[in-house]
Amino acid sequence: MTDAVQYLERDGLQDLIQGLQKAGYHCVGPQIRDGAIVYDSISHVDQLPRGYSDHQSPGQYRLQQDDNPRCFAWANGPQAIKPYVFAAEETLWRSLRDTAGELQFTEHVVDVGPLAIIGVRACDLAALYLQDKHFLHAEPRDPGYLARRQQLLLVAVNCTHPAATCFCASTGDGPRATYGYDIVLSELDAGYLIEGRSQQGLTLLAGLPTRPATQGQLEQGDEESHQAVAHQTRRLPGHNLKQALFANLNHARWEEVAKRCLSCGNCTAVCPTCFCHAEQDRPALDGTSSDHVRQWDSCFTQGHSYIHGFTLRANTAQRYRQWLTHKLGSWHDQYGRSGCVGCGRCISWCPVGIDLTEEAAAICGDGEP
Repeated sequence: MTDAVQYLERDGLQDLIQGLQKAGYHCVGPQIRDGAIVYDSISHVDQLPRGYSDHQSPGQYRLQQDDNPRCFAWANGPQAIKPYVFAAEETLWRSLRDTAGELQFTEHVVDVGPLAIIGVRACDLAALYLQDKHFLHAEPRDPGYLARRQQLLLVAVNCTHPAATCFCASTGDGPRATYGYDIVLSELDAGYLIEGRSQQGLTLLAGLPTRPATQGQLEQGDEESHQAVAHQTRRLPGHNLKQALFANLNHARWEEVAKRCLSCGNCTAVCPTCFCHAEQDRPALDGTSSDHVRQWDSCFTQGHSYIHGFTLRANTAQRYRQWLTHKLGSWHDQYGRSGCVGCGRCISWCPVGIDLTEEAAAICGDGEP
């Protein structure tokens, strides 16, 4: 935190939401749906999960309510911000038969308005950086992703209540947000430390009823961040596990974990960095048009490695090995870092409680080949 850090009373958060709306942004924020905290449209702070905390462990997630005045005293739920930039399903192009019987092809243009996401955590900002590298940092850039990304404003919240499944401190991606946001909040019992980063964020901040943060408030924010690090007990055995993983492609652990893994793809569905997708054509019943659709896929499905009558990875052991070696190993060649940001979602939302950090340690040991 710097001298630019301001203090916003708890009621002032509504002013931020209204300021975003006045600036033309549609706002989404964390809310409770079906027993989990997910992002949804928001217009008032009363929609936030005030007084809620979460309990997460391998294969388990549940919410509990108390008299805590905070709105962000919980770790991430199953939904990252990925769906707001990399749509779970979208039409890429359409073919249409004209009156002469000839096929005409038209690109599907994504038309979205400004969107502000409130409550983004540091691990998801790191994941967004990786999504940007995949979809935008090489030609051709993905037009749908670009259209959504250009309209996005991010209000981050520094994490103070990590779940038992979190390990962002070991990947270097949290719990404090250090980049990628427009505005960042640190929640205290009575209000928020607030700081702008982008020009849009600074402009919004100037219109809020803030005052300079006191030294005591700054120290409390720092202390809660340090405690969030100290509370994380899980970790990966190293930042770059490429050599260790590829030196152990025949490790017995691959078969052992496959006996538990259901190949359901839950881990890839909740992962904020996974970008595997499949494409298919959906013809109209009257035969006059067809949409070419892209939708999320998983390397745990049979179809993901199906090549002209042959399934390259025919069993679960091979699919789990593909996922882990790519995520923690070969991503370093592609994107300059691991594909894991330590959010722990894959641990909590695995139906059988497989722990990525446990599997990585069993296969890699101390991280050396």
